This record gives sequence, C-alpha cells and structure tokens, in this order.
Amino acid sequence: MKLKEIIVVEGRDDTTAVKRAVDADTIETNGSAVSEKTLEKIRHAQEKRGVIILTDPDYPGQRIRQIVQEAVPGCRHAFVEKHDALRKKGRGLGVEHASPEVIRQALKDAHLMTVEPVELITKEDLVTAGLIGGPKAKARREKLGAALKIGYVNGKQLYNRLMMFEITKEDFAQALTRILQEEEHE
Repeated sequence: MKLKEIIVVEGRDDTTAVKRAVDADTIETNGSAVSEKTLEKIRHAQEKRGVIILTDPDYPGQRIRQIVQEAVPGCRHAFVEKHDALRKKGRGLGVEHASPEVIRQALKDAHLMTVEPVELITKEDLVTAGLIGGPKAKARREKLGAALKIGYVNGKQLYNRLMMFEITKEDFAQALTRILQEEEHE
C-alpha cells in the first residue's frame, strides 16, 4: 500500500514500523520539542502531498500532535490504541511496537480535525453516558476512543476531541450502545 501523504512520527523506530506496514515517507519530530525547522518541513509536506500525524498514545505523543496541529492546520490524525502499542516483553509504549496491521488500519481510519468545531454532542451527553465521573468512566472513554478511532483522552479532552473530529450523535450513540452492551455481558 503506497501512501501519498507523508506520515509525521516521533522517531526512527516509528519510521521503521511505518515502513514495515506501508510504503510511505515520514518526517520524524525527534521527541516532543518539535523544532521550527521540522515544522517547516511538515508545512511543506502538507502543501505538496498532505500529512498524517501518527504519534504514540501517551502525553508526549499528544503534545507533539497539538504542536503540529497548531502550526500546520489541515493535517489528518491517525491513532494507535495503547493496548496495540505496548512492547511485547518488558516496558515500553509506542507506535514502534504496533503490528503492521494495526498501523495500516490506523492510517486508513485517519481523521481530519476541524478548526471551528460544531457542537454535535453536548457535555451533558457525556455526563449522562457515564463518560465523565463515575467508577467506569475511564474504561468507557478508552473503549469509546477505540470504537470511534479518536484515541484515548481524559474526561476534559473528550468533548474537544469529539467536536474536532465532528463525531455525529448517531456514531456516538452507536458506539456507546455497543460499549454498554459489552458491560452487561462482563
């Protein structure tokens, strides 16, 4: 599978993992202190071919994602879930530990963030759904992020992520229904 877009990743090991999964070019940020020179490369890539951001499912990865999104609007976002990015033996979390199949699927499901989000789901919807506060909220957010392909976020960021990716009430309701049905069978 050859990708037109250039994939923004954190480092060399991520580039290696992406190249095992797809035929694509990458730009490495070399950590969360993204330089202006790197941002210029990403801007140029966005103008010429488009960009997909694929960072680790952790705080530094989220920070890189935000820095690039603010500096280079219009990038698409691909997410790998934490359980798919865990090192098989020992400690470690990152895109470099994800299987080629997981990376291909994440790139296929990449979303475009909107600059001016439209409210489709209210904060009250999130409280009512048990996604903010309560004993099962974190687990539900993890499952919702995976189901909607928007990555895991904390309670404060969930609303913003749903708005930025323009998740519809219908998609939200369908995903939530599946999650609640799974809980009943646990």
